[in-house]
Amino acid sequence: MADAIDRALVWFRRDLRAEDHAALYHALRDARAVWCVFVFDTEILDALRSRADRRVEFIRHAVLELQAALEALGGGLTVLHGRARELVPKLAGELGVDAVYANHDYEPLAIARDAGVEHRLAEAGRRLLTFKDQCIFEKDEVLTQAGRPFTVFTPYKNAWLAKVDDFFVKSYPIADRRSRFAPNAGRTVPTLAEMGFEATNLAALKLPLGASGARALFREFVGRIDAYADRRDYPAVRGPSYLSVHLRFGTVSIRELARTALGIESAGARTWLSELVWRDFYFQILWHHPHVVERSFKAEYEGVAFPNREDHFAAWCDARTGYPLVDAAMRQINASGYMHNRLRMVVASFLVKDLHVDWRWGEKYFADQLNDFDLAANNGGWQWAASTGCDAQPYFRIFNPVTQSEKFDPDGRFIRLYLPELGRVPDRYVHAPWTMPPLEQEAAGVLIGRDYPAPIVDHAVARTVALELYAAASGRHSRGAERIG
Repeated sequence: MADAIDRALVWFRRDLRAEDHAALYHALRDARAVWCVFVFDTEILDALRSRADRRVEFIRHAVLELQAALEALGGGLTVLHGRARELVPKLAGELGVDAVYANHDYEPLAIARDAGVEHRLAEAGRRLLTFKDQCIFEKDEVLTQAGRPFTVFTPYKNAWLAKVDDFFVKSYPIADRRSRFAPNAGRTVPTLAEMGFEATNLAALKLPLGASGARALFREFVGRIDAYADRRDYPAVRGPSYLSVHLRFGTVSIRELARTALGIESAGARTWLSELVWRDFYFQILWHHPHVVERSFKAEYEGVAFPNREDHFAAWCDARTGYPLVDAAMRQINASGYMHNRLRMVVASFLVKDLHVDWRWGEKYFADQLNDFDLAANNGGWQWAASTGCDAQPYFRIFNPVTQSEKFDPDGRFIRLYLPELGRVPDRYVHAPWTMPPLEQEAAGVLIGRDYPAPIVDHAVARTVALELYAAASGRHSRGAERIG
């Protein structure tokens, strides 16, 4: 490759760091001169629901830091705003490069975009070369003994752990080839206003930004990783790594995270590594089964006759369900763009199996709200909660929002943080405040139905209805399969 390529352009996308970067490493290895580019792609930006989107602001901070890091290495970063499928081939032509280097993306729209870029480059005699960077194993790298993709997590995880070794988690060093960087083309990073966006509350959230923020978060987490298994399910304590948004935009290397976890002998490290394996699992599900973007993975549940009451969906979105843990979680995502992982499962189960709203409605809402929105993980998580996806458990797994609250927020700390109107409710009632006697409500300063909603549904009744909906869909599918046979 080194003899064939003299000049190269590295196209940064969801890999916003200058360290341990596969495409950048290969470009610096192969080419004599290397330029770098990032495009604020209007095909993505124009589809965003809000002009005050924290993700755009997060990316801009990361790009500014990336640009400075590349300049410190002797290079630079050209930052453009427009359609990437047009601007990248155009810049490649202006620079006279032989090839554009980028890292793999597994989402259907990104695959189509890259195919368009590859076609335009080929017309001009150039190449698009892509590399694995955002996961440890991709595509067909982990298969069953029969050579098929896994569709259940635990056997996938066992195969993943059996295959991983130092080779798959090694770093891609670039500092020793820094002399091959070409100077920056001189374009400044556009402001939010210039891109048609506005500032958000990102600064107030005090989320560490850029690759430096990711490093700081990771160092802090490693110091408490041994306790991860015991603390991760409790939203009122500091249990998670809080690195999900950094993994989403590549301000941290998945190889470094996995390598560190593999090197620590503790239950916490092993449990956290499992979460990283889940991420790979959902990437390969999306790759092998792209129909999940629009349809249920399990065909038999595509026909569940959800009533889809819009007032119930609105109450869920607006944190007005009358179930404190659900409402507190929805206030968290609405205020910050973040939701604790345990709560993602609880609120998803509640929407689908208590309110009987199609999982795709909730998936889309999360896609609009989450700072760390990732199509593969978001889709996989929602289909898991809805029992339509890759899960060995049957559809009658339904989270009880009250018992989940009692177990994972026992003293109501998280609830009271996001539902201050329940601040004076005694612990024994905070998980189900509608059970308070009238005098207790008056003493707590919260009348149910006035200061805080009554439950929008009765969980026991809703659970029974959900079981009937799923059983009916499963029965229809079975009868249809028999007729086809």
